[in-house]
Amino acid sequence: MKYPNGIKTTGNKLINYSNRGMGLEHLIDDSNTYYLENDIAIIYKKPTPITIVDASFDSHGRVITKAYFKQPSTLDYNGIYKGRYIDFDAKESKNKTSFPLQNLHEHQYIHMKNVINHGGISFLIISINNNIYYLDGKDIINFIENETRKSIPISYIEDHGYIIEQKIRPRLNYLYILDLLYFKEDMYGCKKEKDNK
Repeated sequence: MKYPNGIKTTGNKLINYSNRGMGLEHLIDDSNTYYLENDIAIIYKKPTPITIVDASFDSHGRVITKAYFKQPSTLDYNGIYKGRYIDFDAKESKNKTSFPLQNLHEHQYIHMKNVINHGGISFLIISINNNIYYLDGKDIINFIENETRKSIPISYIEDHGYIIEQKIRPRLNYLYILDLLYFKEDMYGCKKEKDNK
């Protein structure tokens, strides 16, 4: 049965399915707001570059009626943390056994390599099988350059990635993993024994 606007009721509860795909990005955006408000990091979602071809005006102002993308976008988020440039993307996969590499476009992969080659930190945050993983760009590049598969198996993600737990504030503390991998400390300054992969 279809429900108008993706909304249906079950008993006394109202369920809205219209923004289901925005869940991961919403968690990241909320975390980035927390990081900014607490002077931990400056991380923003990049706007998609578009060229406006036609516009009209209504009671709310100018309305874009026709536009096109200027160029393929790179990764969705970038910023600075502890003096290092970071650049990453959020990906959701319905596939339960692997992350299809078609979800990571070639220009995004090239951009990820360039960021790492210039000393930045690049990674993916992947939602798969009801878990959210941090997968470092170096591990992604290593897989793509040394494997012939068209998808990254869940076993590779589990072995090389890190589960990002959902909490209250920040909702997804992905910077904690950067602290472990790149800064050898936790967010409170305690040194860690773990070496960089």
